[in-house]
Amino acid sequence: MSFFKDAFAIFKKRELLFLESRKESEDVYSFLFEKDKDLTWTAGQYGLFSITHKNIKNVTKPFSMASAPTEKIVKITTRIRNNPSDFKKALLELQEGMKVKMSGPVGSFCLQDNSPSLLIAGGIGITPFRSILKQIESEGSEDGKQRKLLYLDGKKSYLYKDELDELADKTSISVAYLDSRDDLHQEIDKFNDVYSNNGSYFIAGPKAMVDSISGYLQSHNISKKNIKKDAFYGY
Repeated sequence: MSFFKDAFAIFKKRELLFLESRKESEDVYSFLFEKDKDLTWTAGQYGLFSITHKNIKNVTKPFSMASAPTEKIVKITTRIRNNPSDFKKALLELQEGMKVKMSGPVGSFCLQDNSPSLLIAGGIGITPFRSILKQIESEGSEDGKQRKLLYLDGKKSYLYKDELDELADKTSISVAYLDSRDDLHQEIDKFNDVYSNNGSYFIAGPKAMVDSISGYLQSHNISKKNIKKDAFYGY
């Protein structure tokens, strides 16, 4: 059923009005768009965004929805380094009142049951988890469900940190900020020792990191069916 829902959503395109951009850190930017009244999604999904104001080769790219469906905006966040792609140059050129097209949102990187959940973010991979945590906040703060966010960032820039700390205070989610893979493995092992395959494991970040952590989990007897992945590619 999920496949058919995604297939239908992909073919449904809409225009989003650009509101503003925000510089989150040295090389990370958020882009905010007006949310249509009939637009909704499940926290953790992504949309396919298309540039319309100029001709570029690869006009469409996927971005996680960093905003929750209960918020009044559509928010995406991405890393833009020196010599960015044509697509990211076009994002930076957006001015208030311009429009982009979006298909979706789609994807199954979502909390779907009440099992204990370990959320593992690497760098920019925090974006779908912001949406998930904001949605948990809107649904009721103290539900008692065991959920822990591990945020790995070797540069210690930790996007959305103030927001994440506030969300942790308001909900039953705990957040650990990590800057080394050894520390991450230790935290994973603690969760695994308690919940093992009774838990769910969500990994989002650069593909190499996602594949590495998925392999680590499987080598510690976590079943593939308990692991959900959202791999980010550079463009």
